[in-house]
Amino acid sequence: MSQLSEQELVRREKLTKLRELGINPYPADLYPVNHTSKQIKELFEEDKKVIIAGRLMQVKVQGKASFAQLQDAEGSIQVYFNRDEICPSEDKTKYNDVFKKLLDFGDFIGVEGELFTTQVGEKTVKVKDFTLLSKALKPLPLPKEKDGKVYDAFTDPEQRYRQRYADLVVNPHVKEVFIKRTKLFNAMRNFFNNAGYFEVETPVLQPIPGGAAARPFITHHNALDVPLYLRIANELYLKRLIVGGFDGVYEFSKNFRNEGMDRTHNPEFTAMEIYVAYKDYNWMMEFCERLLEHCALAVNGNTKAKFGDHEIDFKAPYARVTMADSIKHFTGFDITGKSEDEIRQAAKDLGIEVDETMGKGKLIDEIFGEKCEGNYIQPTFITDYPKEMSPLCKEHRDNPELTERFELMVCGKEIANAYSELNDPIDQRERFEHQLKLAAKGDDEATEFIDHDFLRALEYGMPPTSGMGIGMDRLIMFLTNNQSIQEVLFFPQMRPEKKAIALSDEAKAVLTILKKTEKLELSDLKTQSGLSNKKWDKAIKELTKNKLANVKKADEALFVEIA
Repeated sequence: MSQLSEQELVRREKLTKLRELGINPYPADLYPVNHTSKQIKELFEEDKKVIIAGRLMQVKVQGKASFAQLQDAEGSIQVYFNRDEICPSEDKTKYNDVFKKLLDFGDFIGVEGELFTTQVGEKTVKVKDFTLLSKALKPLPLPKEKDGKVYDAFTDPEQRYRQRYADLVVNPHVKEVFIKRTKLFNAMRNFFNNAGYFEVETPVLQPIPGGAAARPFITHHNALDVPLYLRIANELYLKRLIVGGFDGVYEFSKNFRNEGMDRTHNPEFTAMEIYVAYKDYNWMMEFCERLLEHCALAVNGNTKAKFGDHEIDFKAPYARVTMADSIKHFTGFDITGKSEDEIRQAAKDLGIEVDETMGKGKLIDEIFGEKCEGNYIQPTFITDYPKEMSPLCKEHRDNPELTERFELMVCGKEIANAYSELNDPIDQRERFEHQLKLAAKGDDEATEFIDHDFLRALEYGMPPTSGMGIGMDRLIMFLTNNQSIQEVLFFPQMRPEKKAIALSDEAKAVLTILKKTEKLELSDLKTQSGLSNKKWDKAIKELTKNKLANVKKADEALFVEIA
């Protein structure tokens, strides 16, 4: 157990005293709650009897009468504690010793009482009896006020993401983001169900990481003695179901990609994919517009959403621009009919960093990403992608160099990707084999696997189909004005938490100097520290032992750097 703070020690002492008084700080009995804070305020009646429960917050003890806020899942309500109401007999222990001395901010209590309105007009519960439901042993990181200023507020993002449970308690507005997230999923699910499409589940553990080009997480099945992969996409399994006879299937899937983390990427993320038989990408564009307009209204009550400095309007219809026209508009270069070498040279001329491992599709993707993508603020369909960029997409009916594909851009980011699905098994096999050749050349956008079972499924025949994937985390970011994906995930992936290390004053002094200079020769560092030889040696050993600094040698001179 880590070293306890003074407040934590005090709370444990109170825990012991509660038990000595015969009070179970963690009772197992059902508590008969019959109202929430929201219901009390909306259905308020003077003298009405209520039973509520929640966290004890903002307690103001004033002799034999005290006020507090009781916070539950739907908000908070003021509660009034009066010694003589709670303890009508001569024994005042429950108020004087239990409430005043042994309860703390954050404790869960149940309250039975009557409603009344204070002199200042606040709806309040007059407590007739209370029950301790759960003793909190760690104090909540509540903001403090001094000289009219708030400090020690729980606002550091890393702390909030690591301790989301505390974040939700002390920053109740955070809960609204996740309530809207649930509204989004429900709205989308209802839209699909009303259209007659069928929600399904596909495997998370897969023998081949198919459906996208991404680095997978790899695990091992002991009984079968085979490697398995956490899915990077569910596309190929959903298409198998279209082969099997379903006309429309969709899934909200947890996908996993063993790649970097930033403000818009988390290794575990949620995607929605839908596949509808006898449709094409033109139909899917109209379907997508209606879907997102419906979702925006369900989440915010309005098709418009604020995102940073922009106001996005999800009302249909959306603009449509071909990829070739977009690149030509923003760069002056027309990719139509150009060879790989010509596109590579054009990218270099535009100041885009490219290399020889990049195929034609990757080069075009780099040009679009660098010069075009960020210009699309309002929802815009980018259509008709080059064939090299879309190995699972049907060839364009009017131009064999292109595919029938669109991506929906919002605020310079892709939130939806859709195709007229490739259902020619011979063409699909050739595309997969071409991807293998690109991967062998070092193209990290090319898939390294061929799903032979999926090809076998296509050989049984798949009807004309359109499919679409939507990044649910990114969509809810736009609908709730959050710039970071971590804000819309209850428990985002975090780097390992650094353990607190108790350092001597001498080691702290040396580390402070190192943080300012990053690296310094030992003699200079020692001079700046002002430490004696003995204390100096001790400080260096301490930093090295705790892996906070390294002593290195370069050009015969010793220097220290932060590890």
